[in-house]
Amino acid sequence: MCDRPQQRRKLRAQRRSLSHHERRQRTNALCRQLFTQSLFNNSQRIAVYLPADGEVDTAAIIDRAWSLGKQVYLPVLVPFLHNRLWFARYKPGTRLVDNRFGIGEPEQVHRQRIAPLALDLVLAPLVGFDAGGNRLGMGGGFYDRSFRFLLRRQAWRKPHLVGLAYDFQQLPQLPAQSWDVPLTAVVTDSGWQRFPAPA
Repeated sequence: MCDRPQQRRKLRAQRRSLSHHERRQRTNALCRQLFTQSLFNNSQRIAVYLPADGEVDTAAIIDRAWSLGKQVYLPVLVPFLHNRLWFARYKPGTRLVDNRFGIGEPEQVHRQRIAPLALDLVLAPLVGFDAGGNRLGMGGGFYDRSFRFLLRRQAWRKPHLVGLAYDFQQLPQLPAQSWDVPLTAVVTDSGWQRFPAPA
């Protein structure tokens, strides 16, 4: 088992320390892995984040999704619910405004937002993950709260939660909490890991 705050600090520092060249190489390799997956190619409504704090860059993923005619959505902080997310349509030319964390969100949120359950695929940021599909996030619980409804399902259909990470972000084992929503899969610069559906 690992100490979550300690692992979070260590992995965030390692992620930020990547050179521009290494980050670009790793991101390109990750995209090649993702673009061969049927889960990506067969999904129409895809949520993607805008990177911060050394997270995997998603610009090429967004461009590929647009070129394939897919609908792209970005996470948006819900103003009246603690640590919850909406997802707002993101198109070429969409005006972005910074949220309280300095991360861009589509300006016209109310006109083009959808509920998390309406998405097909969610490409989620993470700090760490393990072989069981457990995800270590930044500690705010945004994704776990927003996708809590998946824990009540007998059979998972959609959305599929797929983490984007670098190889070094994999940990031997993460202590899972009852409220943690496990990932469907993780794609890294060296491969694709699909996890068994929760029992």
